Amino acid sequence: RGRASTMGIDIKAGGRKATKKSGRTAPVSENLYLRLIVKLYRFLARRTDAKFNKVVLKRLFMSKTNRPPLSIKNISKFMAREGNENKIAVCVGSVTDDVRFLEVPKMTICALRFTATARARIVKAGGECLTFDQLALKAPTGEGTVLLRGCKSRRESARHFGAPGVKHSHVKPYVRSKGRKFEKARGRRASRGYRN
Repeated sequence: RGRASTMGIDIKAGGRKATKKSGRTAPVSENLYLRLIVKLYRFLARRTDAKFNKVVLKRLFMSKTNRPPLSIKNISKFMAREGNENKIAVCVGSVTDDVRFLEVPKMTICALRFTATARARIVKAGGECLTFDQLALKAPTGEGTVLLRGCKSRRESARHFGAPGVKHSHVKPYVRSKGRKFEKARGRRASRGYRN
């Protein structure tokens, strides 16, 4: 009768790490220009003590859903606050135009990209549109800047998150059409049983 050997796990030299760090350490995008900006901010994050560079680097790694756009109207609202005059607005994402916004003030904005109309309106107002490599030369530690980001839940798909048809829930159901015949009976009208 052979002795039963106890089984174990093969541990690599140095043991194994029980908790793995989550999150990205590099962008998934293969965009050359983004990769160059990442290279630059990796250097700045390492060689300067400014937390600004570390935050910008982390945001450069993010997926598009985690880099929501900001409109020029929202940026101007933040820049109008006390103490934010003459500062550079920094948005790691896109800057979009807002046709409802009639008078664009003079602003200096740094972003990953600008829509054509947003860029034209900022420049026409005497403002400036910077890229991140230009910002690194102007403010290597992020001094005199305001770091902004858009609202993540503004996406149309976010309206469907949750459970529709539950009491006090305002979740948008996936319906083929919006009309009398589509999900408008029981549970939707008091005259048809009950209404949530």
